[in-house]
This record gives sequence, structure tokens and C-alpha cells, in this order.
Amino acid sequence: MQPGTKKLLRFLQSWIINTLAVALAVLILHGHIHCESNGVLMIAALLLGILNAFVRPILMLLALPLLIFTLGLFTLVINALLLYFVGFLLKPNFYVDSFGYAFLGALIISVVSIALNMMTGGARVTVQRRRPPPPKKSNDDDDKPVIDV
Repeated sequence: MQPGTKKLLRFLQSWIINTLAVALAVLILHGHIHCESNGVLMIAALLLGILNAFVRPILMLLALPLLIFTLGLFTLVINALLLYFVGFLLKPNFYVDSFGYAFLGALIISVVSIALNMMTGGARVTVQRRRPPPPKKSNDDDDKPVIDV
């Protein structure tokens, strides 16, 4: 498979997962996150993905002391800000009632995205196990005392 095709498929997979996560958040918080149609939902998910790719790292850098102090939990606040901003940009067709519901929506989106990425193999968490080092060869010099000067 071509590298460009592989990147496109990964992007589409990420977009679909993000769209499903946003759709589930809209369903769970139906009276508080409003979405007019499925097309608007896809646009909102795409816009959220773009903001996550470009604006989120800047916000994370600016909020680094808070992230360290809260052991990373402030990331949920940043995600809520981005979701609330998407609602502000798409106001008549997609909007969030308050920051509290944006926080709950961001929490739902995060959990669903993690679960779907793990199920589809798109998760970036890898565990590598190293081989133990080979045993040292014994030399005659190893038995003699060493004096370092």
C-alpha cells in the first residue's frame, strides 16, 4: 500500500471514530448538545479534529503548569474548551448549552474515542519488551584485582 493511501485511510478512520464519539455525546446529552443533521455532525467532528491537531498542542503548552499540577486532568478542560468553541463556530446548527455540558461531552468523546481506537487497532499505546542482555564472557583478566588510579 502506498504511504499516501495509508495516511488517507488513517485520517478517514480517525474522522469516523471522532464522528461516532461526537454522535454518542449528542445522543447522551440530547437536550444540551444540539445538532441539526448528520452532515453538520460530520462537519463538527472534522472541525473538532482540526482544532485538536493544531490548537490543542498550543493550549497544552500554555497550560503546562496546570497539567502538571492536576496530573493531566486539566486536559479534560482543554477538550471541553475546544468542544465549546466548535459549538460557538457552528452556532445555529451545532451548539453546546454551557461549559459544564461541554465538559461532560468532552469526557464522553474521550472515553468513546479511546475505546474505539483500541478496538480498531488505531491506538498508539505500544508495549515493547526487551531481551535480556547476553551473559558476559569470562576472561582471565576478570579474576584479577583492579586498581584504578
